Amino acid sequence: MRLKTLVAVLGVGAVVACAPVQSGPTSSGTDEQTGQLRVWLFDEVNRGPKEAVVKEAISEFQGKHSGVTVDVQYIQVSSRAERFKAAFSDPKSAPDVAEFGNTDLAGYVSAGGFSELDLGKWDESKDLVPTILDTAKVDGKTYGVPWFVGVRALYYRTDVFTELGLKPPTTLDEIATTAREIRQKKPELIGISAGGKYLFAALPFIWAQGGDLAKSDGGKFTAAIDSAEAKAGVAEYTELIKDDICPPATCAGNGGDASVEAFRAGKAAMTIGGDFNRKSVDASSAAGKYGVVPLPGKDKGSIAPAFAGGNLLGVMKGTQRKTLATEFTQLLASKKYQQKMYTAMGNLPTFTDVQKQVADSDKFLEPFTKTLQSGTKFVPVTPAWAKIEAQAVVPTMLQEIVTGAKNVDTATADAAKTMNAAFTS
Repeated sequence: MRLKTLVAVLGVGAVVACAPVQSGPTSSGTDEQTGQLRVWLFDEVNRGPKEAVVKEAISEFQGKHSGVTVDVQYIQVSSRAERFKAAFSDPKSAPDVAEFGNTDLAGYVSAGGFSELDLGKWDESKDLVPTILDTAKVDGKTYGVPWFVGVRALYYRTDVFTELGLKPPTTLDEIATTAREIRQKKPELIGISAGGKYLFAALPFIWAQGGDLAKSDGGKFTAAIDSAEAKAGVAEYTELIKDDICPPATCAGNGGDASVEAFRAGKAAMTIGGDFNRKSVDASSAAGKYGVVPLPGKDKGSIAPAFAGGNLLGVMKGTQRKTLATEFTQLLASKKYQQKMYTAMGNLPTFTDVQKQVADSDKFLEPFTKTLQSGTKFVPVTPAWAKIEAQAVVPTMLQEIVTGAKNVDTATADAAKTMNAAFTS
């Protein structure tokens, strides 16, 4: 998915999972083999390349299924919560197949909106990256096929680093050290463009220290953001938003978009950005003057776990054409069409071998595929996460720390209380 749509799905504050409805559709009990298959896909700023690939898949599918037509409707990401909620309540208005964000999954499954999928008979499924496939699961059951994935790495200005005789950081600790040195020697630059609202930049610091947002015991979640390990990661990330690196007056209110924008504008020597930010950076003042490395981990040579964002394709529970819907989902999400979507849109594939193919042909992708291969992590898979995210619990916690309103211990303890209230409500 292109930058603006992907940011809309993955950006902090923009992910608003559909609130669970009291009762979702039940299985229709029929499995018709002909008729119209209705599909919802997310719209794009420029959906032409995506639409061309989808049309090719439709042509192939219809050629193999006599009496079957596929109708695709492109829906706005911003209105998806209302659209899906209505679809779950009224199967007649619902599609058979739909694209949706992986952070929305738990809420949609809780609402009874999507069917469990058996991928065992689909030969290609064995090559899906396991940690990415996990983002399509709730309670060990699979409800979608990962269509593409987005991860973040460390962007840095090669000209600045060469001028100052610096090398990219090789541990998380070195990020602050390097950024501080850059700002000291070039005070017109932000050492690293971080943000108090940039959840997906902060998470790798927490995970690399062995911490987590929450822990699960028998399906019941409890906040873990106040554990010693998580607090170490929070402290390490918030250290970046200081006057001698990224001043709070400038950076405390920034999310991912604003953090990357400072790098694009030539105001920052480093930032944490995604593979999906590439085209935007290449169209900026930083073009031709930057490199990307995996975000380093706690120990030298390690890679910090990244958040595995992305979109899934799933089959609606109320479909009357489950076999056809499943087959079309597997075709559109197949290696062949993921490769085509990468060529058309730059979407990073979710199959190990296809990732290698695209990385071998485009060295820019190597830091991102290495990050994926080293292991990614995800937000708590529970409908309560939608409430926690809507309340901006973690970004608020980060901002309280960087502005000096609270210390790390108090801010994380308060965040844990709010999270636990959501988990138990």
